[in-house]
Amino acid sequence: MNDPGLHEPANEAAQDAEDKVQNDDKKEDKQAEDEEDEYLDPSRWWFASTASPLLAGTFGPMANAFSICALVEKWRVYIPPGSDEAHGIKIEDPKWLIAVNSISLVLALVANIALLLNMSRRLSFAIAQPITIIGFYLASFLLIALVAVASTSVFRIQPLQEHALGQAYYYGIMAAGVYFIISSLMVFTALGAYQGHYPKEFRLTPSQRTLMLQTIGFMVYLLLGALVFSTVENWNFLDGVFWADFTLLTVGLGGEFVPKSHTGRGLLFPYAIGGLVMIGLVIGSIRSLILEHGKQKMAARFVENKREKVLSSIDDESRTIRLGPFETIKFSQKGLSESQRREQEFRVMRRVQELSQRKRRWIALAISTAAALLLWFLGALVFMFSEKPQGFSYFVSLYFAYTTLLTIGYGDFTVNSNAGKAFFVFWSMLAVPTLTILISNMGDTVIKEFKDFTIWIGSLTVLPDEAGLGTSLKVGIKRMTHGKMHEEEEDYRKATSGASEQRNLDRLAGHIEEAELGEAEEAGEHGDYLERDIHFYHFVLAKEIRKLMKDVDASPARQYKYQEWQFYLRLIGQDENDASGHRKPATKQQKNGSDSPDIGTADDGDTVAWSWLGIRSPLMGNQSEAQWLLERLGATLEAEMRKMSSPDAKKRKEPPPISMAELKRKGKNQSSKEGNMLQKEVGSSEARRRGHNAV
Repeated sequence: MNDPGLHEPANEAAQDAEDKVQNDDKKEDKQAEDEEDEYLDPSRWWFASTASPLLAGTFGPMANAFSICALVEKWRVYIPPGSDEAHGIKIEDPKWLIAVNSISLVLALVANIALLLNMSRRLSFAIAQPITIIGFYLASFLLIALVAVASTSVFRIQPLQEHALGQAYYYGIMAAGVYFIISSLMVFTALGAYQGHYPKEFRLTPSQRTLMLQTIGFMVYLLLGALVFSTVENWNFLDGVFWADFTLLTVGLGGEFVPKSHTGRGLLFPYAIGGLVMIGLVIGSIRSLILEHGKQKMAARFVENKREKVLSSIDDESRTIRLGPFETIKFSQKGLSESQRREQEFRVMRRVQELSQRKRRWIALAISTAAALLLWFLGALVFMFSEKPQGFSYFVSLYFAYTTLLTIGYGDFTVNSNAGKAFFVFWSMLAVPTLTILISNMGDTVIKEFKDFTIWIGSLTVLPDEAGLGTSLKVGIKRMTHGKMHEEEEDYRKATSGASEQRNLDRLAGHIEEAELGEAEEAGEHGDYLERDIHFYHFVLAKEIRKLMKDVDASPARQYKYQEWQFYLRLIGQDENDASGHRKPATKQQKNGSDSPDIGTADDGDTVAWSWLGIRSPLMGNQSEAQWLLERLGATLEAEMRKMSSPDAKKRKEPPPISMAELKRKGKNQSSKEGNMLQKEVGSSEARRRGHNAV
């Protein structure tokens, strides 16, 4: 029945839906291009957009804490005869010094609050950035001026032998330096944003925000603990900060600063446990951030550089491709079917990923090792000069720094000078992220290699492998020679495209066995086989989406075999046997608007061809393979639902990329045992349906 009152509005609604689909497709294409531009963007702009604000938000509260330490105590110390600077008498500071110091602290707090409000998107980028940059710079310059004046003879007590500078002076130096670095980083961030390299907003993840909040919480916890214990144990406040630092970081230097009252020892129980929990949370956040962003960005650059080198090494005369200094394999497309040619590209790209990841891991280990050694050697140098009254040699300083970094804390050597105590607090806090990153990188390289070597030795000796001694020896030789690619090539020569196709048909037949597919079979009973195939296609999409959801959060991220990719690409309408959607890989990426665009990943549209070795490869990008597939299958299912409500009858009747009829036909044509089993699967599904209907 055609109701004239409803027919026209229905058509208008359908047309609106079509327009919305086209607009959504344009937005998705733009988003995909933006994501890939971010993936291929130089690392310096990633550092400016993400790392710089993260460092500013993390170290800003630390610098604020140092400013508080520089304000609450005196900058000058009088040393009585027979005493030392650690036990000297504090001299009142001039009022102008206190006033300028207070202004510096207020400016830094305002700058830090503006930065945090901007990160939480409660204050716009255009307003927050000038406040943050100017505030931190002014705070730094004011402290630098105070430090410069305090270093002159005008500020000192005469005679000079009876004069020393207090811990507050050195905390002022460190706060000024950190403020200057933070403001410079934010200038770098603002410059990249106004040049259009990334949006004028911080897209920080929950883990990044959590790290900043944990840092703020830890600094507040440390200062409050220092205040309480310095009052209970009758210490100076900054000595309490020194004690709280080596206590919470489990260094345990001991010496003069240990709780001696019953109240102090009783309060230590909850305070130390709370500090350990907070340090553990900070370490966990740092490690997750390194795994989440730093490794991802490094891996992206290494994969792209390796891909370009590999493509430029293709030798058409010898039909080879060079994967490394000692690894050259055959790479010929002559006599191969389209599916075999694509599988060959896929295997080369997988090897590019493996070699790039291995190089990235070892370079990351080298960088983090160099940073840890620099922290050790430079820290020892500072301790040697600051502890000259104790007679610290450089070797003794190295020994002290080493036992401190590893939290051994024998306590046979400790710092007593005002400069040494203040520097120790800052230095030990820097050691937390430095050693966390080092240990994380060691876990990916040295520790992993040692674990694999131990298991292999065990399989040859006390714990023999089930496969036998010969197999274990072969595995060890392949690992040493890195012959995995050659092993896969051997398997590839033995495999045929027919076998790959058969495995995918078996997978589809499994879906028929899982359920009766009532709507599809009911349509088939009435002779509407196209409707049956559409229902079957939607059912398969939904089932595969459910399977992929289990792989999204897998750690390490799951990598799919070529046959699995072949199956999934077929589901989104991209047949690996169809050369029309394929192209030869471009060595260099093309910019937007070029005649031959080669950016982005393999899209679910049909406008741009791609290669497994090109920049549009699904194996290149910030998404994991499971995320990529889940997003495309979800978009395909959504497009199918929209197609069903389209006013265009021709569009509604477009055949799906898979069909039950195809399974039956190809099952009959297969001469293998698996092919006969496939035909039985389809037939048994229909037999069960008929029996059910008869009942």
